[in-house]
Amino acid sequence: MQLCSPCFSRVATGVAIALAGFCAAAAASAALAVTTVAGMPPVVNPDNLYSEAGAGHMNAAVASALPRVYVPNLRSNDVYVIDPVTLKVVDRFHVGFSPQHVVPAWDLQTLWVANNAEGRPDGSLTPIDPKTGKPGKQIMVDDPYNMYFAPDGKEAIVVAEAHARLDFRDAHTMALKSSLDAPQCKGINHADFSIDGKYALFTCEFGGKLAKIDLVNRKVVGYLELDRKGMPQDIRISPDGKVFYVADMMADGVHVVDGDSFTKIGFIKTGVGTHGLYPSRDGTRLYVSNRGSNLVHGLKHGKGSVSVLDFATRTVVANWPIPGGGSPDMGNVSADGKMLWLSGRFDDVVYAIDTTTGSVKSIPVGAEPHGLTVWPQPGRYSLGHTGNMR
Repeated sequence: MQLCSPCFSRVATGVAIALAGFCAAAAASAALAVTTVAGMPPVVNPDNLYSEAGAGHMNAAVASALPRVYVPNLRSNDVYVIDPVTLKVVDRFHVGFSPQHVVPAWDLQTLWVANNAEGRPDGSLTPIDPKTGKPGKQIMVDDPYNMYFAPDGKEAIVVAEAHARLDFRDAHTMALKSSLDAPQCKGINHADFSIDGKYALFTCEFGGKLAKIDLVNRKVVGYLELDRKGMPQDIRISPDGKVFYVADMMADGVHVVDGDSFTKIGFIKTGVGTHGLYPSRDGTRLYVSNRGSNLVHGLKHGKGSVSVLDFATRTVVANWPIPGGGSPDMGNVSADGKMLWLSGRFDDVVYAIDTTTGSVKSIPVGAEPHGLTVWPQPGRYSLGHTGNMR
């Protein structure tokens, strides 16, 4: 027995070390766990909040959805429907006045066309059934320029741009429940949410600012000036939730903002008329659409391009010009991540851009296409816009 005791001692020591390692790993994992707001699905990977929107992570809720690209045309008041396989327009239907964005619902069951009517009193939302690709009866809603969803999925957040106001509505019926004024956010526009769902940052297009909204207490926390002469557009959080990237159409690049401290910490130059932001399916890169003009109403065949930003290094690693010039605006990435779909705002086309080579194919659509969406997309739920999936 004495001969075996050293052996037993080594085994016991090894087990103790292994257990200690396991406990340390468990403690580290617990420390990294994100405490989310009530009702919000858990963050699976704190290092990549886009992990569940990766290629292949298709929710059962979208199993019967037709693979389509839905394109709202601002000036022709219609939606074109593209088959992403054939790259052909397969349908077209009229909606309300001035359709701006096609927004996937939180539960992935409906696509909402936000028709803000641009100054008219008859704004509306048109539901699309993604299983048939057909529109339903529109719901009258005041000035829905854009739309997002509360992290718990109970309410839609309608961005009433002309009124500098957020309207919280029932996520299904769109009945108004409450409103929040953001008077210093002129041109309130696009948004993204903190990793824990406690707050959101909204861009103020005509004020060069951001507005921070406390979603728990439903109040404006404050405003952050990015550039007095700037025109912030889309905004997207980094995979680790530490910073937000804000496209600025006048500054020709993206501001880097610490959301928790609400401070600007950097700027990255991209291209002319920086506009839309879309993470790659693997969460490593951010596709930045540069609309090719600093004007709200630009000309055809501008200096449009797409910049590819590496999340880890916060540097631009590629730039893809639109052949012959163009105006890439809003859109999203295909389910498999191989294609970036963007509206050609001033050129009345849609661009299908290969995310490996940057090669571009153009598809003619209606007058002034804007916030198109690709459907279905992977992810557990949608926070709105053209598919802010998590």
